[in-house]
Amino acid sequence: MSLAKRIIPCLDVAGGRVVKGVNFLNLKDAGDPVDLAKRYDQEGADELTFLDISASTEERNTTLDIVSLTAEQVFIPLTVGGGIRTASDVNDLLRAGADKVSINTAAILRPDLINEISDRFGNQVLVLSVDARRAPTKSGFEVTTHGGRESAGLDALEWVTSAISRGVGEILLNSMDADGTKSGFDLEMIRAVRAISSVPVIASGGAGKIGDFGDAITAGADAVLAASVFHFAQVSIKDVKSDLAARGFSVRA
Repeated sequence: MSLAKRIIPCLDVAGGRVVKGVNFLNLKDAGDPVDLAKRYDQEGADELTFLDISASTEERNTTLDIVSLTAEQVFIPLTVGGGIRTASDVNDLLRAGADKVSINTAAILRPDLINEISDRFGNQVLVLSVDARRAPTKSGFEVTTHGGRESAGLDALEWVTSAISRGVGEILLNSMDADGTKSGFDLEMIRAVRAISSVPVIASGGAGKIGDFGDAITAGADAVLAASVFHFAQVSIKDVKSDLAARGFSVRA
């Protein structure tokens, strides 16, 4: 039997609150991270991703107390990202209750960080977050930083290949073009990354309706991540799982 496909709500946290915008702009308050985490745990989420979206731009570490309060409320794997620059930061987060960490900007600035984390903690704790968009690069996709505002000067597929060889355990693929638009996941991008990735791919950016999740999995995603459609109760995790099961995918009840 194939591995169950995972549904992962994402908490984008800024200033201690969950926020959501379109293409990372015009952020709206979506609630308290601890309350939302608890709700998603009860609603059947397979994992939870907590991204401190202002940590990197404000050049500070992830808010450990919120991570620790969130971890106390949930019994599903918790991935935390934002402001991680060293293996020591990873150690602090794992001690605060995170099961996995997600890195992005710091890995682009210093790729050896991937090796350092993977060698010390194992690749199962390390998720590479790739904020990609269409661009005239070799693959047609480039990596961006600063919430999709700046080009990293890297071809997305080349970066994913290099990061996997250094010891990344999963790829969190964020479509900057689709983020917050609710027009569906970027299926072309998912197929392109799936074709070159030997590790699980989590699709993110663009969920708008129940069918979008199954489309992303059909395109090759092992897990699907969404924020606003869950936060504002436009789509329920239960209904997404029912749709996936009806389409023949294995899901956890």
